[in-house]
Amino acid sequence: MTSPRRRARGASTYTHWHELMASPTMPMPEAKRLHQLSRMWQGLRALEQDARPTPDDWRVVSDAVNLLETLVTMGEVQDATGLLHDAVRELAIAGARHLQEGKPIRLDGAGIFTIRSVLEDYAGALAALPERTMVRAHRLTEKRISEILAGKRQPHDVEVMVL
Repeated sequence: MTSPRRRARGASTYTHWHELMASPTMPMPEAKRLHQLSRMWQGLRALEQDARPTPDDWRVVSDAVNLLETLVTMGEVQDATGLLHDAVRELAIAGARHLQEGKPIRLDGAGIFTIRSVLEDYAGALAALPERTMVRAHRLTEKRISEILAGKRQPHDVEVMVL
């Protein structure tokens, strides 16, 4: 579940060149990891506690969940908690409730636990996997979202929402 905001404009976060230039052995530089993780955790905190979480809060959390899903599909990590598909569903429900009913983007107690567990798995993958693997996962995730938006859905895909 992710927002195609950046992808809708046709711009990709990373290119093939970025992937080739990324380290094949070392994790992403610490400053980049901290930036990603800070945004991700701030987004989750907002979904848990803010009076009016923003669509951007939902997007950064959804992006991390989608990136972990891609890493699992690539065979780079396992869904250690078994909660990945539940996390995708929880974010879809929160997004749909916001769009259809105008309610704040919220997670229930089970959703908070599920999303937090999956984000912890993503944080572990980001710290352990080579930068090149993470850049490839990012590129593949953006490609998959673009394909879904173009109508090329796979049976396991959840509706992509624009918040």
